[in-house]
Amino acid sequence: MANSTFLDASTPLQVGDAVAAILVLEDGRYVLQLRDDVPEIWYPGHWGCFGGGVDPAEEPRAALRRELREELELEFDVAKATLFTRFEFDLRPTGLGRYYRAYYEIALGAAAFASLKLHEGAELRAWPRDEALALPRLSPYDAFALFLHAHRHRLPNAR
Repeated sequence: MANSTFLDASTPLQVGDAVAAILVLEDGRYVLQLRDDVPEIWYPGHWGCFGGGVDPAEEPRAALRRELREELELEFDVAKATLFTRFEFDLRPTGLGRYYRAYYEIALGAAAFASLKLHEGAELRAWPRDEALALPRLSPYDAFALFLHAHRHRLPNAR
């Protein structure tokens, strides 16, 4: 069932570059956030990856570190965050600009997962791959990134 905030909100949305973390536990589960059900965010009430906007002049990895500290109190070696994919959004036909959403893979051990403290969103949960991809309210761009990640072995010339 669709939530009414997602369908009926008229609050302006902020556009800009963004980063997201594909948080992967040792057993292969994905750590996802149930986004708050508020009208001023993209995909309210949906599951998705942790992350957020990149501030002007901020490097994407620095933004990723900041966002994960703010949202989860997660400390990690940002150099070990591997860029997995980057989506480009060309909104120039609408009068806006070009923006990106970069996805970084971060491996999480059991101790790191147990120490996470949720500060943004309604819930965090570790989902087995197939269950994560089957969630009825998974933000579309995160769903695509997770699908690519889960099926990367199927991509031609994939490493």
